[in-house]
Amino acid sequence: MNILVIGGGGREHAIIWKLKQSPMVKEIHCIPGNAGISQLAKCVDKPVDDFPYIEKYCKNHDIGLIIVGPEAPLIKGFTNYFEMKNYQVFGPSMQAAQLEGSKAFSKNFMKKYNIPTAAFEIFNQPKQALDYIKKSKYPLVIKADGLAAGKGVIICNDLAEAEKAVDIIMLKKNFGPAGDKIIMEEFLPGMEASIICFIDGNTIE
Repeated sequence: MNILVIGGGGREHAIIWKLKQSPMVKEIHCIPGNAGISQLAKCVDKPVDDFPYIEKYCKNHDIGLIIVGPEAPLIKGFTNYFEMKNYQVFGPSMQAAQLEGSKAFSKNFMKKYNIPTAAFEIFNQPKQALDYIKKSKYPLVIKADGLAAGKGVIICNDLAEAEKAVDIIMLKKNFGPAGDKIIMEEFLPGMEASIICFIDGNTIE
């Protein structure tokens, strides 16, 4: 089987490294990839959200499975698009990807289903946000709602820092449309860990 991996970071490098060990895999392709990945797979420097190009590439290279790493193309509907074209895609649908693409969506989801999470409030107007921080306890965590390349979270120790965070996210738009909505979250001290795993509905690897 020929496999196409979408992405160009360490996560995709690790996935390709493991795929390379399978006797079921014939060729591995990657869009866009990176210098390290190019030692294991054929890399093509094209945008991960150029769906028509990727579709043509898959046809030309007899791709049997597409594995998507980055959040951005998933949020734009990568899986939905290619499943409609009868490709096997490993990656959540556009609807499910909202859990990563919108912090407000994920916080409301956790609240609805009683999943433990820090107390929070959501605002889409700067004035409401500024009024709220005047009566907040500190430290306070302020987050841009959308994808911000890992930089959309600011821990504020006092009112002045919180006012600056609201200005950066909602007024100056340093994170673009990701800051159209803002989340004010209770600060929880302790270690933070990211866990990435593969599941089939019953088993976690």
